[in-house]
Amino acid sequence: MHTLTYKDENFLKHFFIRTAIVLVMVAIIVSFLPKHESEHYRYVEGKPWTEGTVIAKFQFPVYKSEEAIDAERDSIVEHFQPYYRLDPNVEKTALDELAARFINEDISAHADNFKYTTIQELHRIYQAGVMSQAEYARLMNDTSNVIRLVSGKEAVSLPVKNVYSTKTAYEHLFENTLLAEQRTLVQQLNLNDFIRPNLVFDRDKNESEREEQLQSIIETDDMVMAGQKIIGEGDIVTPYTARVLASLEKEQMKRNGGEDNVTHRLVGNALLVLILMTLFTVYLSLFRNDYFSRPRTILMLYLLLLIFPIMVSMMSSYAFLSVYILPYAMLPIFIRIFMDSRTASMAHFTMILLCALALKYQYEFIFIQLVAGQTAVFSLRELSKRSQLFKASILVTLSAVISFYGLQVIQDSDFFPLESSIYIHILFSGLILLLAYPLMYVIEKIFGFTSSVTLFELSDTNKDLLRQLSEVAPGTFQHSIMVGNLASAIANQIGAKGLLVRTGALYHDIGKMTDPVYFTENQMGANPHEGLTEKESARIILNHVYEGIKLAEKHDLPRVIKDFILTHHGTGLTKYFYIQYKNKHPEEPIDERDFAYPGPNPFTREQAVLMMADSVEAASRTIGEYTEENISNLVNKIIDGQVADGLFKECPITFRDIAVAKSVLIERLKSIYHTRIRYPELKKNEETTEA
Repeated sequence: MHTLTYKDENFLKHFFIRTAIVLVMVAIIVSFLPKHESEHYRYVEGKPWTEGTVIAKFQFPVYKSEEAIDAERDSIVEHFQPYYRLDPNVEKTALDELAARFINEDISAHADNFKYTTIQELHRIYQAGVMSQAEYARLMNDTSNVIRLVSGKEAVSLPVKNVYSTKTAYEHLFENTLLAEQRTLVQQLNLNDFIRPNLVFDRDKNESEREEQLQSIIETDDMVMAGQKIIGEGDIVTPYTARVLASLEKEQMKRNGGEDNVTHRLVGNALLVLILMTLFTVYLSLFRNDYFSRPRTILMLYLLLLIFPIMVSMMSSYAFLSVYILPYAMLPIFIRIFMDSRTASMAHFTMILLCALALKYQYEFIFIQLVAGQTAVFSLRELSKRSQLFKASILVTLSAVISFYGLQVIQDSDFFPLESSIYIHILFSGLILLLAYPLMYVIEKIFGFTSSVTLFELSDTNKDLLRQLSEVAPGTFQHSIMVGNLASAIANQIGAKGLLVRTGALYHDIGKMTDPVYFTENQMGANPHEGLTEKESARIILNHVYEGIKLAEKHDLPRVIKDFILTHHGTGLTKYFYIQYKNKHPEEPIDERDFAYPGPNPFTREQAVLMMADSVEAASRTIGEYTEENISNLVNKIIDGQVADGLFKECPITFRDIAVAKSVLIERLKSIYHTRIRYPELKKNEETTEA
């Protein structure tokens, strides 16, 4: 039975993890992509038709525009006559109460005639209809000024002015001569109490009638016959032609299985997204496999790939603003700053194609955004100042504007087609792109990255910590500068990060500020170690690593700089005191932990380069005579010893890199110490002959 080796298990583990990442990305992106069919034809009203001649293959109706249908709906709602019905109980109750009032009040001699007239006038008012003052005023201000009075199964149109409000009904009472003459009696009876609204709004009838009228709107107003020419190449797209083309697309979707053929679209989108995400993941596996060992790096990469397709999908689905206002170039900018140019280009290419799946007109969008993205990558090839982000934003915006202008000129006879709002959207996206400056700092903090700009700022020797180092431990400061120059020279030769290793070198010995006089480069006279035991001296020397980390934490230095502090000696020994102690106690077993640095050993090429440069530079000060032979022997002895001690086993440095490092160190030290060719001495007999 075949058993899996460790290599096979590791491969399967990586394969399943990366497959899971791809599937999760596909599921998320596809869930946000628009679910409905997009238009097939690309055209702009008032512009020439750029595609071939379109002939109707079947008969279909020409649908009205949404604006026209909405206008008809608004007209129906605006001129709709509301339905009311008379409530007879209101009149009966009011007149009964009035009769009771007559009995209780002391009426004059004309009481019978007055009672009859009052009741008749109130009856006529109630038969005409009474409504509240507020409702009456609203209907009088309506467009139609007409209501529909329901009586049985019939409804009669009635001008609002033919009915009464509670106010106009009371005023109408005094139009009667008898009641006008008895105004005092009318007021005594307070007839206003017996005038109440009896016109009731018929809600059910209103809703059903309004819905019936809205449903009666005809959505079409013309018919195109099979074989009829719709538009030819070069013809101007008129509003009517645009409606015909939209109607043709609508009918085509219906004939292809319905307007909401969601399943087919989901499958197609899933397949395309799967292809794009697989290609990007395969690229990382082949060319940037080390990124998978850094979870935060992978998290940032795939999160950036998610954000823009989701935003474009939502804007496309809900017709929310223009997709051109989004600063797509922000993705390649961040990836270029924190990773590398090739990955930035590949990620941008993948992201733009994912966004295009959510759009109707893809060619124009893809062309403009790919040009803008590559401009961003190229303009940030060497990022050393944050102001370069501002210049990059200008270049990105300019390239996008020029690209869109070129596409417009191709499609338009006018050389200055500047009326498009897309230009404004592109300019706005350029302004948003300036947010890359503050967002860069946020990403550094969240994902633990350190940008080139941050490294340049940290390498400024006027920074508080470095200035303090130069004042408290000037020898260590000079040593750090020398190590930085040597290490960056090596890094540039082997293709490592020169700026990173130089910055790390400036900070690697900051812990010596705690006890600077215990380190030879800062001593000017007596050696304080002479009064200490070897173990006490070793403890002080070892302590500069711990003190360095404390200072780094206090000054909030990036994690990558702290790693240089921890690894610049690895787990090596303080050999001077170790050997001295061993010579004094030859028979005594020695615990090497008393003389060993805490480590860890270097785990990046940059850390290994710093370790070599640091050890060689420090040792170079002990050479008695600076000859080429002495320098070469010193460099080879120190670095070969580090290799033999296994200090480089955990970092991806090669033997070739080590050989190059040796060569660079030898040449640099020869230049620093001005080694000369040793002249031959003149022999005795030759001197005599010459004389």
